[in-house]
Amino acid sequence: MPTDLPAENTDSTRGVAIDLTGKVALVTGGSRGLGRAMVAGFAAAGADVVIASRDGDACAKYASEITELTGRRAFGIGVHVGKWDELDRLADQVYDEFGQVDVLVNNAGMSPLYDTIESVSEEFFDKVIGVNLKGPFRLTANIGSRMAQTDGGSIINISSASAVHPRAGLVPYAAAKAALNAMTIGMAHTLGPTVRCNAIMAGTFLTDVSKSWDMEAFGKRAAGFALGRGGQPDEIVGTALYLASDLSSFTTGAIIPVDGGHP
Repeated sequence: MPTDLPAENTDSTRGVAIDLTGKVALVTGGSRGLGRAMVAGFAAAGADVVIASRDGDACAKYASEITELTGRRAFGIGVHVGKWDELDRLADQVYDEFGQVDVLVNNAGMSPLYDTIESVSEEFFDKVIGVNLKGPFRLTANIGSRMAQTDGGSIINISSASAVHPRAGLVPYAAAKAALNAMTIGMAHTLGPTVRCNAIMAGTFLTDVSKSWDMEAFGKRAAGFALGRGGQPDEIVGTALYLASDLSSFTTGAIIPVDGGHP
């Protein structure tokens, strides 16, 4: 059973409960990390959810857990986000199953390390660009165009603080995320006025990937953040719910940092 469902989905600054009943949310990279937390948040707010990642079995398992816990319809699909033909099939499957997509979260990403900048191969570079930029472009173009032809919707791209604070060892990833920020703004103009497109520029979150980090070194770096720590996955959910809901009806083309006060 998932233990990462938020206790409640309320915008405490307005005292307004966020209700996504009747909405369908598709989250790539939705079986783990930030994607897993956002899926839980959307379902808790009443949305039906589609969980997509390369690990189709993990997606299906989590979908079953979400349905059991929340009663919402949940659908798990295996897909390689860097391959356009698979993304087109994903879109067709979701529309066949649900008839609509109201919220698309382009969350799947990868930031593999490399030894030296000259050791970065063309294959490595293309893979990083493919998952972090090419895939979100295609899925946004496909599903965003369908949204625009019907009742509209909200697209949320999960960017990274690396887009504006690139560090050595993450140059292709940072470049892809910087381009994703630009794409977000361009798509807001392309798909508006009925489709909103925004990005959450995520800082350092302590997901399962962080288990392999040198936490002493990370602690020294995190000391420079305004909050002095890394984020927990469920700390991205409030911003995602805001952008998915009508509370953000006048917000589009925005790049919103959720980074604990990155210097």
